Amino acid sequence: MSQLKGTFLVTGANGGLGSAIVQQITSRSAFAGYHGLYTVRDANSALALKTTLSSAPSHSHDLVNLDLVDLDSVRRAAETINTRIASGGIPPIQLLILNAGFQDFGKQTWTSDGFDKTFSANYLGHWLLTLLLVKSVDKESGRIVIIGSQSHDPFDKRNDSGGCFTNDRYKTIVQDEDSIEAIAKGTWSSAEEDPSWRGGFRRYGAAKLFLIMMMHELQRRLDRDPALNKVCTMGVDPGYMPTGLQRHAPWFIRVVIFKIVYPIVLWFSPNGLVRSPSTSASQVLEAATCMTPEGEVPKYAYYFDGQPIDTSSESKDVKKRDWVWKKSIGYAHLAQGETVLADWN
Repeated sequence: MSQLKGTFLVTGANGGLGSAIVQQITSRSAFAGYHGLYTVRDANSALALKTTLSSAPSHSHDLVNLDLVDLDSVRRAAETINTRIASGGIPPIQLLILNAGFQDFGKQTWTSDGFDKTFSANYLGHWLLTLLLVKSVDKESGRIVIIGSQSHDPFDKRNDSGGCFTNDRYKTIVQDEDSIEAIAKGTWSSAEEDPSWRGGFRRYGAAKLFLIMMMHELQRRLDRDPALNKVCTMGVDPGYMPTGLQRHAPWFIRVVIFKIVYPIVLWFSPNGLVRSPSTSASQVLEAATCMTPEGEVPKYAYYFDGQPIDTSSESKDVKKRDWVWKKSIGYAHLAQGETVLADWN
């Protein structure tokens, strides 16, 4: 423990971008001496992650069972991690990378709590995990990194070709407080309303919007907390990648586009909009460890292709962010004493 510099925690570490991030952590000399906590739904399987780790036998790490759509699982994982850090078993969290993602491509399902699985897997589970773990984040230099997406912004030009947001009713995701409930319970852009992959993409975008709202709102609350005001929240848009996120997609999207077209595009244009998980992982870690040109911690920053970009105007709407935050407290049943964040409610 005395030789370890800090802990890097990565959710959704089995396969795709998650395993690529782990590969970068284990192979870069700059990250030598850090302990890895890698969350997976089932640590007894996780073949892709274990294959990645097999090439770095000296890397100090643990696999942690975490099912983000099961709030009891989130609490168990957080308790295990907090206990180990409090006891000195592993050092405080230097990087908390909220990478895990889920996209249903129109095959909508719900959690046992009645939430849309896309909402819960991408947003609510991460929101609760972060609030529970903030006590174990390094108070001097810890960073919380969300993995964003172009889908959070209906006006992002990269979304135009898919036609998911052409209808005016989808151009504003959060209309009022009631619309938050509709997104959480899966009645907004539901599979019944639109059974195509586009309905699922919009639900994914809404969940990513909430995650980016969390980035902004959590930083605002951290800044007002004397014990946590040095902790930084930031985000990274990893861009187009062929990963396991497409496993529920229709055959044409899953096979033709992501397994044939994208690799060909990547081969001829390695620096284009389509990139490998390894390239995106490198950009995630570069952003997660960077400083501003003025030598400051990049609070509120959101990066794409290594450059800071704006998040959507809706993600920065203070009133909407407050609505989502307060609804999340109720959805997660967060209670007094579960988080050390002073301004949690």
